[in-house]
Amino acid sequence: MEKKEESPRSTLKKTLKQHALMDAAFELFTNQGFGKTSISEIAEKAEVAKGTFYLYFKDKYDLRSRITAHKAEQILKRAWVESGITEDMNFEEKLLSLISRSMDILAEDRLLATFLVKNFGYSTLSKSGLLEEAIAMTGGDYHDPEIMLYLILELTGSASYSAIVNSEPVNIEELKPHLLKAISAILAQYKTNGTDKKEEK
Repeated sequence: MEKKEESPRSTLKKTLKQHALMDAAFELFTNQGFGKTSISEIAEKAEVAKGTFYLYFKDKYDLRSRITAHKAEQILKRAWVESGITEDMNFEEKLLSLISRSMDILAEDRLLATFLVKNFGYSTLSKSGLLEEAIAMTGGDYHDPEIMLYLILELTGSASYSAIVNSEPVNIEELKPHLLKAISAILAQYKTNGTDKKEEK
């Protein structure tokens, strides 16, 4: 028996419910904390039945992970457009521009920064599919690109969180040049030289 295809209206309804749950959860998580927020509260705020929650998410942790990936993707796409990245830039130039503008965007919304940077990391980027895109962008110019990006992500996340949320040890504007310099140093460490490329062939 063939599975009945969903109508566009039915698909739209499901998408709206999923987004309503994510929006409600984000507001509750940022206002009262992840630990103090229940699934019942999220469903009530989203104006859906509690059982509907489990049609879209396994549990609260799955929901948080999906929200984080969604918000991170939005910021990275906006940063890409606003940072003036061009095709003739090399990977390092693109990455530094992207990170710099992303930090500026996060600094504009402390509440978003508190939630996103605290929960964002290597695993979130990997689940969103953005990690594969970033590895492809390296163009084979770096060895162990996955490990390299892991180090850069973890460094950027922890440093940005402290600087944006707590202004420790300094605010994000003061910290940014130091952070970008540290990222450049990591990139240089993993840069593939001519000899490495010859050996690979």
